[in-house]
Amino acid sequence: MSDVSDFIRADVPPSGPGCLDCEAIGSWWLHLRRCAYCGHIGCCDDSLHKHATKHAHTSGHRVIQSFEPGEDWFWDFGTETAFDGPVLAPPHSHPRSQTTPGPAERVPADWQEQLAGDA
Repeated sequence: MSDVSDFIRADVPPSGPGCLDCEAIGSWWLHLRRCAYCGHIGCCDDSLHKHATKHAHTSGHRVIQSFEPGEDWFWDFGTETAFDGPVLAPPHSHPRSQTTPGPAERVPADWQEQLAGDA
């Protein structure tokens, strides 16, 4: 079995300030997660598209960290456990000026209903 540190590269910066995959399709997200191995920013499982989990499953990069301001927790999809990890390369979150959900200009007025309907 691999050690969790095999899935973390602390020197890799994040891919950007928002969900890479939502940006590509013009969508929006609720919360953001960062791949601890390659820096891919994806949306959380409470978002419409769950891109962070999809990235972990398709890439084999099983460790993510929250990319929300003030949060530094990690999650290991392999063991399905949260843990404290190392400090990753900055930035450590999306800009505080970025709305949650975001980005503001793409969030529909009925966003809460859309997410509730996805449950």
